[in-house]
Amino acid sequence: MNQISQENIQVGEIANGLPLSIPVYRIKGNGNGPKVYIQANMHGAEVQGNAVIYQLLETLKQQTLASDITLVPYANPIGCNQKSGEFTLGRFDPITGTNWNRMYHNHTALVNEFVAQHSESSLDEIKSAFRALLLEQTQTMLDAPAYSIDTGKRIALNLQRLAHEADIVLDLHTGPISAKHLYCPEYAKTSASYFDIPHVLLIPNAFGGALDEASFCPWWSLSEAFKQQGRDIPVLVEAFTVELGSQEKIDLAEAKHDANSILSYLTYKNALIDSAFKPLSMVRYACMLDDCIAYYAPMGGMVEYVAPLGGHIEAGDTIAHILRMERYLSEHPLQALTFDQNAITILHFASASVNQGTELYKFFTNYFEL
Repeated sequence: MNQISQENIQVGEIANGLPLSIPVYRIKGNGNGPKVYIQANMHGAEVQGNAVIYQLLETLKQQTLASDITLVPYANPIGCNQKSGEFTLGRFDPITGTNWNRMYHNHTALVNEFVAQHSESSLDEIKSAFRALLLEQTQTMLDAPAYSIDTGKRIALNLQRLAHEADIVLDLHTGPISAKHLYCPEYAKTSASYFDIPHVLLIPNAFGGALDEASFCPWWSLSEAFKQQGRDIPVLVEAFTVELGSQEKIDLAEAKHDANSILSYLTYKNALIDSAFKPLSMVRYACMLDDCIAYYAPMGGMVEYVAPLGGHIEAGDTIAHILRMERYLSEHPLQALTFDQNAITILHFASASVNQGTELYKFFTNYFEL
C-alpha cells in the first residue's frame, strides 16, 4: 500500500493574526512517470472536487505508481468558508471583488529570452531549466514585500508554485447547475478522449488568469517560440479545468466515477503502472471557446429552465419560461424564451430569480464530435 504524506502550507493570515493554511497530500511513485498536480475547491461552492480527491486517494493507495502525485483539496480556505445563510459564496474575493480563479500569474513573458539562451539545449535540459525558471519567478513574487501582495494573489501564487512542479495539472471545478465538461487546450485534444466527460471546450493559447492557463500557456508559448526558430519541440505540460457538474453538493458515488475518469487519463499518460482504468465508450462533443455562447436574460422575472443539461436543442426551441406576476393584468405574465441556434446546453444559472442581463445559460454551438 502506498503511503500518503500530508503537509500544511500557509497561504496567508486572517484578521486575528492566525494562519491560513491548505492541506497538501503527496503520494510517491517510482519517479519514471510525469509529475501530477490536482487541486479542488478554489471557488467556495464547488465542493464536489473534495469528494473526487477523497476517492482518488482511496484508490491510489492501492495502485502501482510511476508518478509522484500531489493533491490539494480546499485550495482556497477563505472561499470555502464564505457563507451567506444557507448558501456558499466564495466565487469572488470579498475585499476586491476579483474572481478567485483569475489571480494566477502569466509567465509567458519569460519565453523569448529563454529560447535565445537555450537554442542548442537538449529537450531534457529545456524542460528542467524552464521549470526551474517558472518556480524561481513565482517564488520571487511570493518573496516580495508583504505589503505588495493582496490576499487572493498570495493564495494563487502558492498554488501556482505547486502546479509548476508538475507535468500534468488538473483543476477541479463545478458550474452553478451544470453538465460535466472539460476545458482542454487545443494542442491536447487527443487527451480529452481519455476522460469520461462528454463535452469538451477547446481553448486557445490565451491567458485569462485561470490555473490551467497559468500552467500550460508558458509551455505552449515556449513550443511556438522554438518553432519560429525552426525547431519543433512538443508542449511539455498538459493542464485542464475539469468541470464535475453542479455546485453546493457532493455525491460520493459520482465522485468515484469522476476519479476513475481521471485515473483513465493518468493511465494513458503513464502515471500508473499495470492499470486497468480505461475510458468509457461514449460520443464526445467539442466546440471552440468562441463558439461557447452565453445567453443572458432578456428580461427580469422568475425562470423555469426547460433546456435539459447536456441536451441538444434545435434553433427556435423553447429553452425557458419567465414568469412576471407583477404584469399579470397588463400583459401576458408567462413569456417563452428561445435560442436561435442548434446547441448543446452546458449549464444554467442556479436561481430561478433573475434580473435582466443575468447569464441564464451557456451553450455549445458549432459543435462537432471528437
